[in-house]
Amino acid sequence: MATTAIPKTKVSGGSFLLEERRPEEVFTPEDFTEQHQLIGQTAEEFAVNEIIPNAEKIEHKDFSVTRDLLKKAGELGLSSVEIPEAYGGLDMDKVTAAVIADHIAKYAGFATSWGGHTGIGTLPIVYFGTEEQKKKYLPRLATGEIVGAYALSESTSGSDALNCRARATLSPDGKHYILNGEKMWITNAGFADLFTVFAKVDGEKFTAFLVEKTFPGFSIGAEEHKMGIRGSSTCAIILNDCKVPVENLLGDIGKGHIIAFNILNVGRFKLGAMCVGGARVSLENSIGYAKQRKAFGKVIADFGLVREKLANMAVGVYTGESMVYRTVGMMDVALSEVDKSGADAIKEIRKAIEEYAVECSIIKVWGSEMIDYVVDETVQIYGGYGFVEEYPAERAYRDARINRIFEGTNEINRLIITGFLLKRAMSGQLPLMPAIKKLMDEVLSGPSVGEEVEGPLAEERKLVAQAKKLGLFAAGSATQKYMQAIQDQQEVMGAIADMTIETYAMESAVLRAQKIVERDGDSAAMLPIAMTRVYLSQAMEKIEAGARRIIAAVAEGDMLRTQLAILRRLAKYEPFNTIGLRQQIAQKVIERGKYTLV
Repeated sequence: MATTAIPKTKVSGGSFLLEERRPEEVFTPEDFTEQHQLIGQTAEEFAVNEIIPNAEKIEHKDFSVTRDLLKKAGELGLSSVEIPEAYGGLDMDKVTAAVIADHIAKYAGFATSWGGHTGIGTLPIVYFGTEEQKKKYLPRLATGEIVGAYALSESTSGSDALNCRARATLSPDGKHYILNGEKMWITNAGFADLFTVFAKVDGEKFTAFLVEKTFPGFSIGAEEHKMGIRGSSTCAIILNDCKVPVENLLGDIGKGHIIAFNILNVGRFKLGAMCVGGARVSLENSIGYAKQRKAFGKVIADFGLVREKLANMAVGVYTGESMVYRTVGMMDVALSEVDKSGADAIKEIRKAIEEYAVECSIIKVWGSEMIDYVVDETVQIYGGYGFVEEYPAERAYRDARINRIFEGTNEINRLIITGFLLKRAMSGQLPLMPAIKKLMDEVLSGPSVGEEVEGPLAEERKLVAQAKKLGLFAAGSATQKYMQAIQDQQEVMGAIADMTIETYAMESAVLRAQKIVERDGDSAAMLPIAMTRVYLSQAMEKIEAGARRIIAAVAEGDMLRTQLAILRRLAKYEPFNTIGLRQQIAQKVIERGKYTLV
């Protein structure tokens, strides 16, 4: 039996499009260390024993309960894994951070508050704070003594954050910045103590400030009445000649965008992990209900179309886990190379995380859309009861919707994915253009036999290679047509992003299944292989549709017909029996009553 390999080789962000990865180069849930498993168990027990029993109180906005739970999470070390030890934290890896987020997600109302506090509410100080700011705030944030929040959005500038209207001017005596403006949709605002607030110094220089709720001129607006995540606090904050000591300037004047975008980037991988955790809970609820609800003389879990839904949910959880832990595993390898005692340690840490901006955006978009599918099908399985508040389907459905807006809308993240890849290609950091040219020369020269793929999951790996070629072919056709102006073609950029997302998902699922085969053998990998094949089938349909949409937009006449012929050749494959595979998956999860791989 092979031994599981923990990745040690640093991989460049976005390189999955151009390079073939080996199983030993990716991190999977099967690679969790004993420490990962123990802290996962701690987070699971905290969620089951502390969060869930208090969900109704939190849902009705008893934020004293939320504050108490944040303190308990701090005592357990669940809120300080990304805070350095010197400031009261545990300084653990990103996999650990993702594992905790995954388990905390059992109730989205609290998970939102916890994520806002431990992530965007704390990490700006970890990565950009001065020594004095870290000593003053981080130990208390780590324990939950004080709660953090992040104030970026405004009523007229959500995704367009740099267009904010909040202003900051230096006081005549040079001791304070005077902030004026209003921030909207601020998570934790109703009970937070410390806010990272963004404003323009002298109306021009986008800058971050650490603002305590007790500062003169600072006030909180009324609670928003939200469709979902009602257990979280969301308010406006009002800055009316708010006096902020100059020592509470965070980072450099005019460099607030560096803080804003890097912190959101970290938030995206955690959101992806939370989406996976939330989907797993909804799947379990769906199985439980389907096993006891009877119709036409038998339980609905016996109906093929219900079993199909349950199988698709399980496939979503499996693929989501594969993507999230692959991504944070890459981050941890890169971070392990940083000398944390060095003068530029924090800068190097930020750089290591930013390297995987594309992958973080991918799992944010994919995860938020996957959980939307899962909760929608959960409502469908519950039928009329799915619309009733006392059943779990209704709340999960409402709570999940915000994920496509959080941490940058999915539309913005799609543009980030394609834009970041093209930017890297233009700068020479990612050899995307040579790869596109090579593929275009290859396809225009006519059909070729292609390389033989051998070993475990050979057919599945061939499909991944085809997906990459389809993505490069579509991107090549679009860049030939629009050149630099492709940035203005948002629909095309979005379609390229969709193909990129599906390719990453496909490859992550295949590599995980391949790693399980190599470690435990074919029989132990039966369910992961079945899930992988189901996902590959639906992903290839999406990728082919995306390529067709792009080609139709950039070519016409004989050129269009030629490119469609190439597309058909690149997309040709022998289909898997997905009906049989889904039946196999459904049978196992129904037997176990939950998501399972064995």
